[in-house]
Amino acid sequence: MPTLPIAAILYTPDINVEALLVRVANELRARGVRLGGVIQHDIATAINDPCAMELEDLSSGERFSLSQELGSGSEACRLDPAALAHASVAVRNSVEAGAQLVMINKFGAQEANGDGLRDEMGFAVVSGTPLLTAVGRRFMPEWEAFTGGECTLLDPSYDSVIAWWDELSRAD
Repeated sequence: MPTLPIAAILYTPDINVEALLVRVANELRARGVRLGGVIQHDIATAINDPCAMELEDLSSGERFSLSQELGSGSEACRLDPAALAHASVAVRNSVEAGAQLVMINKFGAQEANGDGLRDEMGFAVVSGTPLLTAVGRRFMPEWEAFTGGECTLLDPSYDSVIAWWDELSRAD
C-alpha cells in the first residue's frame, strides 16, 4: 500500500501521544524539515493543574495556553476559544509560508464534532501539504469519515512515524 500524505498515529488513553509528537517534531526540525502546525506540551504537572494545556506553534516556536481559567467550581470545558483561533491562524500561516509538513496535535472530540482544528487539517491537505496528527481509537469512525479512509494509520511509536516521513519524503 502506498504511503499517503495524511497520517494519523492511532493511540489509546494509556499512551502519551503528546510526548511522541514532541519527539518527532524535534527530530524532523533537527533534520531541517520546515514544520508547521501546533503540538501540545504536557505542562499539567509542572504547574500543578491537571487540565492545563499548552500549544507550540511549530513555525515560530511560540507557546501559548490552550486552556482558560474558569474558577474552582466550574465543570465547563476549559478550551479557550481565543487560543483555538490563534492556533488556527498559526496552522494556516505555516501552510501559506511553505511548510513541508503540518503537525496538528490530535483529531479529538472537538474535531470529531466538526470543530477544533478540523478545517485547518483540511486546508493543509487541500494545499498539498502532508499532515500528521494523532487519533484516539474512540474517534476512528469520525476520522475515517473525515478522510474517506484515505490515510496512513501509524503505530504509536517513534520509529513508525519517522519511517512514514522518510518514505513520504523519498517519494517526492
